[in-house]
Amino acid sequence: MMGALAEFERDLIRERTNAGLAAARARGRIGGRPRKLKTNGKVALARRMFADQSHSIPEICLALGISRATLYRYVKEAELRITQKSGRNLPKVWPHR
Repeated sequence: MMGALAEFERDLIRERTNAGLAAARARGRIGGRPRKLKTNGKVALARRMFADQSHSIPEICLALGISRATLYRYVKEAELRITQKSGRNLPKVWPHR
């Protein structure tokens, strides 16, 4: 009996939480941690510096104030977006370092 009551209460909490998140999204609020590179210009700069090969990975990360993993994530996301927009497979921009 107590288990059924606890399960019912948990379902109510889940419904209220989801309703609150949906209401926040309707107001334009987005949950989660803020992005490090907020503008597309900085992402484009990171991608250009990465493809250029005249800058080392640590130099790029230091200039943009991001970690190596974050740099690779942004480059990969930008590459996926370009590939999806064009609808064809483009060559990778991963230079060998």
